[in-house]
Amino acid sequence: MARAMFEPVFRTVFPFWDTITEEQRGYICENSVALTYPKGVTIHDSTDCSGVFFIRSGCLRVYIMSEDGKDITLYRLHSGDMCMLAASCVLQAVTFDVFIDAEEDSECYVISGPAFASVSEANPDIKIFALETAVGRFSDVMWVMQQILFMSMDKRLAIFLLDESARLGADTINLTHEQIAKYIGSAREVVSRVLKYFASEGLVEVSRKGVRLLDKQALRALTL
Repeated sequence: MARAMFEPVFRTVFPFWDTITEEQRGYICENSVALTYPKGVTIHDSTDCSGVFFIRSGCLRVYIMSEDGKDITLYRLHSGDMCMLAASCVLQAVTFDVFIDAEEDSECYVISGPAFASVSEANPDIKIFALETAVGRFSDVMWVMQQILFMSMDKRLAIFLLDESARLGADTINLTHEQIAKYIGSAREVVSRVLKYFASEGLVEVSRKGVRLLDKQALRALTL
């Protein structure tokens, strides 16, 4: 029954699926579970090998946290995305603490980390896939760090608003100032101040519903 549920999906998302043995495919499916995470719950909070997450629906936030409780969002995962950073036994070079929260009610397929690692030891194609997936995400991480370290706040916020608008396919972004601050690694007060400036310039409209983009061309000019 587990194989009937998971294999059709794994066949489409894993390029190595047809190169591993029938026994290995069955082993991965047998060590997979379908889990639903309610909004706000922390689903991974250390370097433990929780597993490989494939997001069926919803949104997960991957972040790191300082000793004083300040966190920085590394990236967000949406439907069709995969997370390898929660499987430290697969990627043994990942030695820092990574935290993952459900930003929305989310449905995931989770493959046991030890099981995935066991199969990968016998098949280099799996190790290559895991490494390439992680490297792709580290590019996102470096982009976040570049913004925090080298970009002005108005540029960072303009980039976020435009990217979020493109992802949603809408001009209105239904996020609070606190949520936006969390995503771009800033303080709510700073985000509120810059949004107020954007609004005074006619770039956005700020309301209880969120932020509506009024002049995308001017926002893009800020990102250059």
